[in-house]
Amino acid sequence: MSLHNFLDMIGFSRHKINYKEKIISTVGGFLGIFGIFMSSYWLLDSEVAVYIVPSMGASAVLLFAAPHVPFSQPWNVLGGHAISAVIGVACWHWIPDYTVAASASVGLAIGAMYFMRCIHPPGGATALAAVIGSDKLHNLGYAYEFEPILLNTVTILLVAIAFNGLFKWRQYPATLPFKKKIPPPEAKGYEPVNHEDFVFALSHIDTFVDINEEDLLKIYALATKRHVDVNNP
Repeated sequence: MSLHNFLDMIGFSRHKINYKEKIISTVGGFLGIFGIFMSSYWLLDSEVAVYIVPSMGASAVLLFAAPHVPFSQPWNVLGGHAISAVIGVACWHWIPDYTVAASASVGLAIGAMYFMRCIHPPGGATALAAVIGSDKLHNLGYAYEFEPILLNTVTILLVAIAFNGLFKWRQYPATLPFKKKIPPPEAKGYEPVNHEDFVFALSHIDTFVDINEEDLLKIYALATKRHVDVNNP
């Protein structure tokens, strides 16, 4: 087995992203969590704020490193955290066994997010925090839904919309009209697109690769353009 085949097998991405995009994602993650801390310390007790940071840190990775993927979209972020918070509190109140309550909070949160079409992986941590958090956090009861969760979720969403909006290729939410329309190329006259073509195309897209209409058009346009460039130097 070649090294490339091994890397593909374990899911190691060979998609090159330029340093500018990496720095932008880093700064965005910093600003998102900084905004959460500031709003939480301003409006809430600092102990409660600390316990919700882990799940919001996971959300920051999605919102600022992969803003186009379905898990990062506003309904997924808002619905995922909100539904998971209610489930976590309910499990703490109604399931006496601590281990079962903690396990059920995550499992039920996943099921509920599926049904509500708002799967957001960090929601599992939000549900779990409601069970394993401090007594002060438990004393919030269902207020946990509003005081730390929705406040922090809305804060990081606003930061993500404002920050990603500064860069034309970081369309967020992904359903907004394309900032730069890419006309679909005519299929007639193009050679079939093979694996090497897509590797070539992916190496020219700076953002984290996702599957939406705009990126598919970019990939196809770049892959077919490669043959034109080779045949007409």
